[in-house]
Amino acid sequence: MELQREKKYIRLDQVSQQEIDSLISKVNSCLWRQTFHIQPVSGLLNDPNGFCYYNGEYHLFYQWHPLGPVHGLKYWYHTKSADLVNWKNVGIAIQPDNYFDSHGAYSGSAVEHEGKIYLLYTGNTRDEHFERHPHQCIAIMDAEGKITKLEKSVLDNVPAGYTEHFRDPKVWREGDRFYAVIGAQRTDKTGTVCLLSSPNLLDWKFEGELDTELDSFGFMWECPDYFEIENQGVLIFSPQGLKPEGDLYQNIYQAGYVMGKKIDLERKELIHGNFIELDRGFDFYAPHTMQDPKGRRLLVGWMGLPEIEYPTDINGWAHCLTIPRELSVDDGKLIQKPVPELQSLRKKKVEAADILSNEKKVVEGFSGDTYELVCEFEQGNALEYGIEFRADGNEKTVITYDAIQEKVILDRTQSGQVIGSTFGTVRKCHIDGDVYKFHLFVDSSSVEIFVNDGEEVFSSRIFPDGKSQEIRFFATGGSASFKAVKWDYKTAQGMNKEVC
Repeated sequence: MELQREKKYIRLDQVSQQEIDSLISKVNSCLWRQTFHIQPVSGLLNDPNGFCYYNGEYHLFYQWHPLGPVHGLKYWYHTKSADLVNWKNVGIAIQPDNYFDSHGAYSGSAVEHEGKIYLLYTGNTRDEHFERHPHQCIAIMDAEGKITKLEKSVLDNVPAGYTEHFRDPKVWREGDRFYAVIGAQRTDKTGTVCLLSSPNLLDWKFEGELDTELDSFGFMWECPDYFEIENQGVLIFSPQGLKPEGDLYQNIYQAGYVMGKKIDLERKELIHGNFIELDRGFDFYAPHTMQDPKGRRLLVGWMGLPEIEYPTDINGWAHCLTIPRELSVDDGKLIQKPVPELQSLRKKKVEAADILSNEKKVVEGFSGDTYELVCEFEQGNALEYGIEFRADGNEKTVITYDAIQEKVILDRTQSGQVIGSTFGTVRKCHIDGDVYKFHLFVDSSSVEIFVNDGEEVFSSRIFPDGKSQEIRFFATGGSASFKAVKWDYKTAQGMNKEVC
């Protein structure tokens, strides 16, 4: 166990360039490297952090363990883009190189102040007994992109009533003060969110626990994110320890939100509705948002989960981020749509329209492993209809609308390499009314499916054989008509450029 701990906490500068080059070569030989998703040059990517717009560019950071697909010593890695599509790898942003983050620079967020970007994050330390001690830390990025860490923690002690699981601050400005929500675990081992405040981003005060209507809802709330949209307050967080309820909470850990009145900062209170999962797929966690200069609330999530092995592990890397999504509100629910900038990746276009009568059809030109596909259905009297994709022989991933159950079903039982089968290979969710549109973004080892223009989303990693490229449209128990448009995708610029 001690040896394993030591290996996990090896620093990048303790490894030879030859070893790094060998690892990157191994990574780049992997069949499942993505073409338009943010992914690590090596090692493990997890939570997105510090998503912001500054000096004419979008900046996005993420948790990164460079030396292998395990949750070891975490760095912040920096990537940036002018258009949310073509991302340039900048390199390491925050290194775990002082006392306050000696065992990892954990998650946090960004806010612009006095012409600079302030990055508020949790520094992780371990004592001689390997007990965790978190510190809230600040790093500052100037207009030239230089990042400087403060030499001290801005909030050292965990408040009474909470365990050492006290992390992941999300900061915002309210009038002349700054506030942050931070994920926490009470000493009774239940999850919650707390509130911090500061007049200047350097001196932080613990305000207390945010009062919600979820008093016993999992054992830890990670990666909270508060924002206001269309005159409503939204708290996103990732609760750990929820038990499955029907089709809900099927993953090892969940990510979702509550929506209601704007936060009452004086009373430290959020009046809200039910908790709603943000994504119905297999691989989605720790979502992170920002508001851009166009006024859009944009979201990016980690397309992966903790404590799950992935097929790319043997190639020395794991995970990616979702495509950026624009949020809106409809009937008290968040709607997620892919940002329109992604249309710049579209290449060859093919179209089809047909009637399916208790059958499965393959249409000329509809195949591939990296593409965008929009398919609109009219049910007729079919009991089920949908699409099989990344298919060949026995391999296939299937999205189905079951008209009897009124549910959308994603099935990756035969998607290729098995992932997290302990938690099942099918995900379902109920839809009010007909399902009229499936909008798919398929990359080398993932799919994101937007149902009915973002009413629901299924995000999942899939690991099929390279030959599995067929697309099949089907209807069973009756007839359904469809029309489909597919665009091949080109590789986004900079996605595989190696900058450690």
